[in-house]
Amino acid sequence: MIHSFIFSEGKLAGRDLEIEALRLVVADKGLIVWVDLDNPTDDEIKTVLEGLFHFHPLAIEDCVTPSSLPKIEDYEDYLFMVTHAVDFNREDKFATTELDLFLGKEFLVTFHRTPLRSVTTLAERLAKNAGPGPRGPDRLAHSLLDLLVDNYVPLLAELHAELEGIEEIVLSQISDKQLVTELLQVRGDFSKLRQIVRPQRDVIDRLARGDSKMIRPKLLPYFRDLRDNLARLEETVTGYNERLMMAFDIYLNKAAGEANEGIKFLTALTAITLPAVMVGGWFGMNFDHMPELRSPHGYLYAGLFTLVSTVIMAIYLKKKKWF
Repeated sequence: MIHSFIFSEGKLAGRDLEIEALRLVVADKGLIVWVDLDNPTDDEIKTVLEGLFHFHPLAIEDCVTPSSLPKIEDYEDYLFMVTHAVDFNREDKFATTELDLFLGKEFLVTFHRTPLRSVTTLAERLAKNAGPGPRGPDRLAHSLLDLLVDNYVPLLAELHAELEGIEEIVLSQISDKQLVTELLQVRGDFSKLRQIVRPQRDVIDRLARGDSKMIRPKLLPYFRDLRDNLARLEETVTGYNERLMMAFDIYLNKAAGEANEGIKFLTALTAITLPAVMVGGWFGMNFDHMPELRSPHGYLYAGLFTLVSTVIMAIYLKKKKWF
């Protein structure tokens, strides 16, 4: 589906134009155009990316092919960026959606396969035509990226809640067989988030330094603020990951301690039964000459010896706190 917004002098002049009308608008150098490709068909991709804007084939290939990492490429008349939006729910856990941007002097083209909250929110704001509109596509790109970064906050809140739940279970006396699975899953979420945030911060940092001629100097402070927000996100994710690894270490130590307690109990049980086993094994021998069996008090002596030695062993182990 193709959505379009046309701006003139900071005001919304039209939207969702037909391709032929959009072609005329793109040729008009006094207008700002935002074209959003929302899960487009192959024909729509070819019509817009190739026929309307004449983007480089390599840029189009990078756009339509899913990429696991953000990136930025400078071309002669535009800037191509690959970014990632995030979403989080209890069913699918961590999910990412690629958002590709073509940023020129008078146009912004966005491409995504699934609906994005950041794109929908910005489109709704522009449709209401409340307040001054964007006077440049770089301002549109910043607003879009800012909303995209803001959507990381609910994700971090969800992951933080899961982290606190794991820590509570680890520090309690209750054993949870599913804890290891949850630990590994949350750890994977943190690792995936860090893999996205760090290169995305590098992409925004390149824009914030003014390396691209597509970003006007007066917008550099806005992109620097966006870069700082991503840096804080990365630091937060790193801190959460360290807390998770500490919880994992505590869990492993608790598991090792519980195993040691079990081994200690079995060892104590073996030591207590040792006198009885030794005496029973001795009198169970099939020897011809055993003076102990000829004594009328042989069984009594054997029983008393077994009982006394067992009690002494139990008292000794009790003092050693083996049980």
